[in-house]
Amino acid sequence: MAIEFCAIGGYSEVGMNMCAFKINDEVIICDMGFYLPEVVRLQDEEIVKTTLTREDLIHLHVVPNDAVIKDWRAKVKAIILPHCHLDHIGAVPHLAEAYDCPIFGSPYTIEVLKSILKDEGVKLKNKLRILNGNDSVKISENITLEFLPIPHSTPQTMLAAFHTPEGIILYGNDFKLDNNPTLGPKPNYKRMKELGDKGVKLLVVDALYSHEEMKTPSELVAKEMLKDVMLGIEDKEHLVIVTTFASHIARLKSIIEFGRKMDRKIIILGRSMNKYISAAENIGLVYFSKEADIAKYGDQVRKKLQDVQKNPGKYLVICTGHQGEPRSILMRIATKELPYEFRQGDQVIFACKVIPAPINIANRAAMEAKLKQKGVRLFKDIHTSGHLAREDHHDLIELLKPKHIIPAQGDITILNPLADLAEELGYVRDKDVHVLKNGDSILIE
Repeated sequence: MAIEFCAIGGYSEVGMNMCAFKINDEVIICDMGFYLPEVVRLQDEEIVKTTLTREDLIHLHVVPNDAVIKDWRAKVKAIILPHCHLDHIGAVPHLAEAYDCPIFGSPYTIEVLKSILKDEGVKLKNKLRILNGNDSVKISENITLEFLPIPHSTPQTMLAAFHTPEGIILYGNDFKLDNNPTLGPKPNYKRMKELGDKGVKLLVVDALYSHEEMKTPSELVAKEMLKDVMLGIEDKEHLVIVTTFASHIARLKSIIEFGRKMDRKIIILGRSMNKYISAAENIGLVYFSKEADIAKYGDQVRKKLQDVQKNPGKYLVICTGHQGEPRSILMRIATKELPYEFRQGDQVIFACKVIPAPINIANRAAMEAKLKQKGVRLFKDIHTSGHLAREDHHDLIELLKPKHIIPAQGDITILNPLADLAEELGYVRDKDVHVLKNGDSILIE
């Protein structure tokens, strides 16, 4: 008997994550994500993805090509979504219905997924099932799923541990070893070591920053960076805008905390911000709507910005646009599509880094140029990553002692540094550390 693993998406690019395990005659799918640069391109060209068929989206490289597991479809027992980022769950409305099985996620992930399905007018036949951190559920007679809470840049991210007759499979695609998270628990090192001692047959792990020779700093460091910038602003005449990932609830919590200390009226703008904040409020994770005004729709946004224009120094605005997205709130302000006229000395804080895809780099550069023309002060890279770096990978491998490792989340240039590290630790490439590309399948003996 063996484990058969298929790399469906996210092994030839950053994003569009999807893979499947076959244990005996049962299959588990992990992740079902968008390729975000292509989604941004469709938005740039004003192509509405809801008018495109499943096959169109696969052809356009927006969602994974799951034809590689067409022979496994009837054997799929569950779809597992360990966290809510769109490059991991965005394809669910388009692909999931082909599989007659439930979808498992944390309370927050499932709440976000429900919002996405509602926005896209999709009613799935798949049952949505919630699994809390540190809990487990029997998926079939032979497979039990255990969720281990782990820090990342969105709440209730999980490591997915599959207990099978072939041993433990641990799936961790996007997380960090943050010992001082500002929202949610620390890594459960004790349980991770117990799994390692019991025997991890296969570790599938995010390799995105495995080339960075460092340990990823804590979100607490990002909070201190924000504090330094935001509380260092004594200007009472100019607007302050902070833009960050809408799903980064911990980061938003810090921004709101410092906005209150600045004694500014806090306004949160945009549907994306509202979606992720509402999901967090629905499960009792935060209550931002008690501390800030949230404007979701266009008319509400315009009204709030007209109020801001009258007295900019009174306000802190939190909005989308950190990647320079053409339809984001910040870009629409910069292009005068929305009714706020930037003034010399207004301040924009980018609590993020640019995601390194050509379209994002170009869009952000265009946005920054527009802002600078208007005399706006820019504070960039107020951020720490939500991903493991090389020394985190080193510690993780030593803690879990997996028999096999599959690097995930990127093309060969991103996957190779983790394979190189594994070789330094005694693994042998193509024997027990496996660098794959989309469509590849391997047997784990």
